Amino acid sequence: MTASTLYEIRDGIAWLTMNRPEAANALNADLRDGLLKGFERFAADDDAAVLVLTGAGEKAFCAGGDLKEMANTGLQIPPPDFVVQPGRTLRVDKPVIAAVNGTAYAGGFLLAQSCDLCIAVDHARFAVTEAKWGRGSPWAAPLPWLIPPRVAMELLMTAAPITAQRAYEVGLVNKVVPGPELAEAAQEMALTIAGNAPLTVRAGKAMVYATAELARTQAWEEAERLYRPVYLSEDALEGPKAFREKRKPEWRGR
Repeated sequence: MTASTLYEIRDGIAWLTMNRPEAANALNADLRDGLLKGFERFAADDDAAVLVLTGAGEKAFCAGGDLKEMANTGLQIPPPDFVVQPGRTLRVDKPVIAAVNGTAYAGGFLLAQSCDLCIAVDHARFAVTEAKWGRGSPWAAPLPWLIPPRVAMELLMTAAPITAQRAYEVGLVNKVVPGPELAEAAQEMALTIAGNAPLTVRAGKAMVYATAELARTQAWEEAERLYRPVYLSEDALEGPKAFREKRKPEWRGR
C-alpha cells in the first residue's frame, strides 16, 4: 500500500480507504497507485469476500483528480488506467461496494460508478465536473446504462452536483444513510453478500455486466453459460442439504 491509502480486513470484508482528507482525497499519483495495489490485493485474497471502498473524513469521498498535479505535469489525455477502473482496467470478480462519505466529483464519481453497489451518506454530492475545467470524462460511457440518459446528459453538460437523495432516486445509489451509520450499513451489506454462495454471487455480478452488452437472446445464452458451473458445483448440493438439515450452509466456493 501507499501513504495515501489504507487496507484492512474486518470480519472477512476488505476496506480500502482513500486517506488524503486534507486534500479532499484528490487522486494524486500516490493515491492512484495505492488504489491499484488495494484492488489487486483484494482480487487475489481468497479470505476477503467483498471490498468496501471509502474515503477518510466526513467531507469528501474523492474530489477527483489532483488538478494542481495535472497542471504541473501538463497532463493531456490520461490513459484508461490513469486511475484503476474495476471491471475495465482490472478484473475484479468479487463484489465491490462504494461507501460514499461525502462529495464524489469527477474521478471520485468514476470510482463510485465503477463499484458494483453504492451506499451514500445523506450529505453526499455527486458530480461529473469535467465541463467546468475543460477536461474529459470518457469513463462515463456506461452512465446511460446505470441511470436515465437525460439525467446522464444533465450531469455531463451542466457539471452541477446532485444530492445523495436524487442519486438514489435515479438509481445511481442503492441506499442513503445518516453519516454516523455509513460504516455499519456498508459492513452489513457486505456481510450479507459474503454469507451467500460465492459462486452464485460472482456469476450474478458477471451476468449483469455481460448482458448489458448483448441482445435479449444472446443474454439468455450467456447467462446459461455463466451459471452452468454454479449448478455443477459442490455448493449447489450443499445449499439444499443445509436447508433439509436446518443448518447454515458451509460454502466452499467450488
